[in-house]
Amino acid sequence: MQRLTLLCVGRLREPFYVDAAAEYVKRLSRYCKTDIVELPESRLPERPSAGEIRAALEKEALSVRKQLPANAFIVALCIEGALYSSEQFSELLSGLSNRSMSPVFVIGGSHGLHPSVKDAAALRLSMSPMTFPHHLARVMLLEQLYRACQIQAGGRYHK
Repeated sequence: MQRLTLLCVGRLREPFYVDAAAEYVKRLSRYCKTDIVELPESRLPERPSAGEIRAALEKEALSVRKQLPANAFIVALCIEGALYSSEQFSELLSGLSNRSMSPVFVIGGSHGLHPSVKDAAALRLSMSPMTFPHHLARVMLLEQLYRACQIQAGGRYHK
């Protein structure tokens, strides 16, 4: 059974995000082991300076790097990443599974990911050229992971 890990900067607080994420983790449990690791998001003032944001991203990057397993296939979610269709994403996951590689998806906080985390990634993945809250990105990723599993299984969920 494949293992999927999500490293997420920030905690889900809103009940609708918590419930949606839990539902997709439950659905995924039929296909794979899903671990979600929440890392603390740096506190910033309401209108942070570029230097404050840079320092916060560096601090968060240190936490992320400490959690990255050796030889993991790291996927950094970022707006400038590659766009995949659901079918292509399913093929990617299938290929990783066939090579016994476990992907680790990294979702940054509200200011994204430090460049060092993106540089360490084997893949930069974008959910869309649009901007979404990082909490919603987690739910969207979990849904796409479930959809990918359904595609691989020939399930009816994917249309």
